[in-house]
Amino acid sequence: MTHRPSFSCRVLVASCAALLIQGCSSLRFPFASGDDALVRTSPSAGAQAGSAVDASYVIGAEDALDIAVWRDETLKATVLVRPDGGISFPLAGDFIVAGKTAAEVRAELVRRLEKFVPEPVVTVSVVKVASYRIYVIGRVNKPGDFQTGRNVDVLQALSLAGGMTPFASEDDIRIIRKEGGNSVSYPFQYSRVRKGGDLSQNITLKSGDVLLVP
Repeated sequence: MTHRPSFSCRVLVASCAALLIQGCSSLRFPFASGDDALVRTSPSAGAQAGSAVDASYVIGAEDALDIAVWRDETLKATVLVRPDGGISFPLAGDFIVAGKTAAEVRAELVRRLEKFVPEPVVTVSVVKVASYRIYVIGRVNKPGDFQTGRNVDVLQALSLAGGMTPFASEDDIRIIRKEGGNSVSYPFQYSRVRKGGDLSQNITLKSGDVLLVP
């Protein structure tokens, strides 16, 4: 004779299954498509800069900004920073944003808009980072160019490139930078940093810098 489970047993099993499904649906997988460990382009509500973009990030050409004025749908737009570093926004006109942080751009917008809007509440979000790019070449495990949502220093750049190979000359590393149309070279001796010595040479890299590991 086949024994069918009682009604109370069936209710208990169904309840457990529902709880299991609900728990699984709340899990977040950090390596799912759409997540980026370096740059996340989706804006953070109410923030002055994107959630994964460092607040000290300096805006450059080809970056995209989300700009909104609270309670005014006509003053809301996603703008692309032009090659000359400028943007245009309704009522605010045309002005330069390259070389400024999101907070500085917000302050400039408030200053320009308050002539037309009483006490404007402005948000500025960096939703696409395309201008900050550094290059790591030579004897590293993953040479190439890297875009990040924040400024990085020499040690962080080496980490992005997977570290040095066993044959790298760790005390002959150079940072090559364009300054005033000329190439300037800065030395970096990894052994001195590794031993807790001269950390002053672990400088913050600028967009376009080349880290050469011979």
